[in-house]
Amino acid sequence: MKRSIAWATWSLATFFYAYQYVLRVAPNILKDDIVAKYGIDDRIFGQYAGTYYLGYSLIHIPLGLLLDRYGPKRIMPMFLALTILGMAPLVLTDFWIYPIVGRALVGIGSSSAILGVFKILRMTFPESKFTIMLSISVTIGLLGAIFGGEPLHALHQYFGLENIVLILMAGGVVLASLLYITVPELERDADESPRLWDEVKTVLTDRYVLLVCLLSGLMVGPLEGFADAWAKSFLKSDYGFADTVAAGLPSWIFFGMCFGGVFLSLIAKRVKNDMLVVFFCAFIMMVAFVGIITQTIPASPLLLKCVFFVIGLMCAYQILAIANVSIHVAPQFAGLTSAVANMIIMIFGYIFHSGIGIILHQFSGVDDTNAVYSEDAMFYAIGIIPAALLIACIGFGILSMSHSKQQ
Repeated sequence: MKRSIAWATWSLATFFYAYQYVLRVAPNILKDDIVAKYGIDDRIFGQYAGTYYLGYSLIHIPLGLLLDRYGPKRIMPMFLALTILGMAPLVLTDFWIYPIVGRALVGIGSSSAILGVFKILRMTFPESKFTIMLSISVTIGLLGAIFGGEPLHALHQYFGLENIVLILMAGGVVLASLLYITVPELERDADESPRLWDEVKTVLTDRYVLLVCLLSGLMVGPLEGFADAWAKSFLKSDYGFADTVAAGLPSWIFFGMCFGGVFLSLIAKRVKNDMLVVFFCAFIMMVAFVGIITQTIPASPLLLKCVFFVIGLMCAYQILAIANVSIHVAPQFAGLTSAVANMIIMIFGYIFHSGIGIILHQFSGVDDTNAVYSEDAMFYAIGIIPAALLIACIGFGILSMSHSKQQ
């Protein structure tokens, strides 16, 4: 394959990964307009935001099979079209059920971005460049999450909800067209016939893999529960920040994660105990969130940027966790194990979104449609994040000690 085609293909897949990150964090910025337009409360909004993760997670294994069978040229544009279709209800209808279904479609379509990047890297680059190219893709993708913060908020203030959605949809149409034109066809061996069910059964019945994945899922709250949808509301209600400041601060979590993969990998390589590093990630995030919800950390934008940056660094624990379970299994199961691990971890995004929304609804005695909360409501709602991190600390602490004894 020509080098120029390889780079163009990788670039477009990476841009898709960044694009889906913008869509993932958009509810954090568009929340007030969505709540006002559809007359919903926080419990329902939490389920709406979290539905993305159900669609994203549950499609992983079938999508991996489709990519293996038909290749990214056909599958990625088709799934990107689903994300475009999923945004349309916010513009076309006032009936709430359609945005819920649309949000699930956005999650399903977005799932093909990272799995497509994996597939395209295997198709177009030598194995020696796989790690560095994947790291660059993840970094660029996280820049998309950063764009989903303050810059998207500024555009939203100027254009409004419906125009922003139309702009995002138009960008998706252009990207899907370029992907179909540029990405090469998949070349497969004619005798490829993997025994899929045996592989899936082997992975799903491995107790160590399931334990690491479930504990890792308990740690996604800072990224997929807080930064994605609830950070802006929390910073406005409890810290009293203005709209623009509250929208921009969570972007520092994604900014920190840009550097977290390399940072944590270097530490893990030095200490030779992945589980110990993940334990400290859980512990540091837990302490940080206790400080945030109790407001022990002062309402200083500069200080909170630093705290959020450190939280972002720790959020890159997912790379270590997925790599650890991939190495744990036999080589022929490594790819499937990675997909299963990512699927289980991402499902917890829905759990955190829904949990926060339900708790806000139960404990807040004020008008939810105006996004005004009692003091205790946000404390208890965001408090599920450090509570889950505490459980993960205990679990990974035991696993790290077990790992040390085996060395």
